[in-house]
Amino acid sequence: MTTTPETLKPLLWEPKNLVRAIEAAGVTLWSWNVSTDAFAMDDHSYELWGVPKGKDVTFEDLSAHIHPADRDRVRAAFTATRSIIGAYEIDFRIMIGDELKWISARGQGDDVGMIKGIMFGIFIDVTGRKQAEEGRELLAGEMSHRVKNLLAIASGLTAITSRSTTTVEDMARELTLRLTALGRAHDLVRPVPGQTEAPSALLGDLLTVLLAPYDDLGAFSGRIRVSVPRMSVGEGATTVVALIVHELATNSLKYGALSVDTGTLDVSCSAQNEAVTIVWTENGGPKVVHPQSKSGYGSKLVERSVTGHLRGSIDYNWAQDGLVVTLVVDPERLAS
Repeated sequence: MTTTPETLKPLLWEPKNLVRAIEAAGVTLWSWNVSTDAFAMDDHSYELWGVPKGKDVTFEDLSAHIHPADRDRVRAAFTATRSIIGAYEIDFRIMIGDELKWISARGQGDDVGMIKGIMFGIFIDVTGRKQAEEGRELLAGEMSHRVKNLLAIASGLTAITSRSTTTVEDMARELTLRLTALGRAHDLVRPVPGQTEAPSALLGDLLTVLLAPYDDLGAFSGRIRVSVPRMSVGEGATTVVALIVHELATNSLKYGALSVDTGTLDVSCSAQNEAVTIVWTENGGPKVVHPQSKSGYGSKLVERSVTGHLRGSIDYNWAQDGLVVTLVVDPERLAS
């Protein structure tokens, strides 16, 4: 028999084939008896929720899988769906063992389509979309923080330059040099595509480049000292180290040793097989006051960078004569 558009038309409209389109889209189906609280789901819904197939479930059974932070909100939202005019959509998290998923539940409110007290709707796994949204929010937050830091750094560098110059021409020249050095250092913070496993810099050279914009070029030159053994920093770790140093230097420029003429900064390092220890020591600055408020965005960014990529730890010693920051990192991660 010859296949023609007319002979394919019944196949095109066959209900079981339309269901295949639902499956291809990752849509799972449910119905809910609002009086008895009983839920009926298709096989894919059972898989999505991590519930054994064929088991009788209720809304309360499913609620046990909902993330505790979302549970009350979802219960209230489902209870309110009958009074909602039009379509509704509820996004929430569920826990399957240690795995977290985002689910979107969708249906019609105001009892539209309800049959003998039974409502109908769909579940969709939206984990990928939510993770992408969180990634974009995190990136936007980091970019905003970095821009604010750069403005603060530019202001601080202008103040430093004004202390070490006597003429407008000298100040313009030295400030230009500082901002140029800042641009070179800031390039190290940008993510680099196609990262390799080969080392891309020596730690001492990297720290010197990063801290050069903050050192005085005139009467107070040489107040930043870097003393580290010869060791390589991988291309991936270079970005992380640059971010950490920029954050610490910015804070020092605002509140610490680099904010005054008499302040000094020493960065030293010791390396053993198990760990690389980098010590950031400030002296001669304003009296150090332990912050009373919770860590700001920048501090959280530094901590996440150290504990995450470098698999290490960071410790702050708020000594009155100067802040001491100790970073202990995994040497393998530093070289990657």
